[in-house]
Amino acid sequence: MSEQAADVTRLDGKGDDEYEHHGGFPKYEPVTPGPDWARFVEGMRTLQDLAVSVDAPDDVLTQAADQVEKLAELLGPHVVPEGRSPAGRTIELPGRGSLLMPPWNIEKFGPEGVRSAGMFRRYHLGGNGAAHGGTLPLLFDDLMGMIVHAYGRPISRTAYLHVNYRAITPLDTHLTVEGSVDRVEGRKTFITARLMQDDTLLADCEALMLQLLPGQP
Repeated sequence: MSEQAADVTRLDGKGDDEYEHHGGFPKYEPVTPGPDWARFVEGMRTLQDLAVSVDAPDDVLTQAADQVEKLAELLGPHVVPEGRSPAGRTIELPGRGSLLMPPWNIEKFGPEGVRSAGMFRRYHLGGNGAAHGGTLPLLFDDLMGMIVHAYGRPISRTAYLHVNYRAITPLDTHLTVEGSVDRVEGRKTFITARLMQDDTLLADCEALMLQLLPGQP
């Protein structure tokens, strides 16, 4: 069993009494959907890339719009409440199977820290071949949430997230992001993380995660 698979059960808080005393979040548990879920998510990611990069003639766009509307009609009856979709809970898939998250894979998950690896795609383009600046806080914020879980802390909200942009973050290039808990002060968890391209520091981040009170959303 991989380090990721062995430790990721912390995400559902089993055996952690303190975890139960968090805000009004649904309880998320990792799932393993059928094989077509991975195919579906990757296909949707490709459509996202295409949607921001094509300049198709009107007749092609008409056909595409028709198919998108049919797809929405097909999927619409199967919407479920938060915490029940495989999106965000399929640990083995890039971005945990969520289209919101960059398609990165968890490489390390434990109390000593969390590391993910992946790349930004055309969908994440900001300009001149670089990832949009707003995608980095999203990447870091998601990482901070995982670090809190991996450290064994209760569910927390982001109180602040400070990102320092050190170099241009390229698209279609293998990158890693890694972070760990610096210290804990009561309900506060202080975390730092770094985004790297090989030995080049692209960005670093400091965050304060604040433990939710019972019933706090």
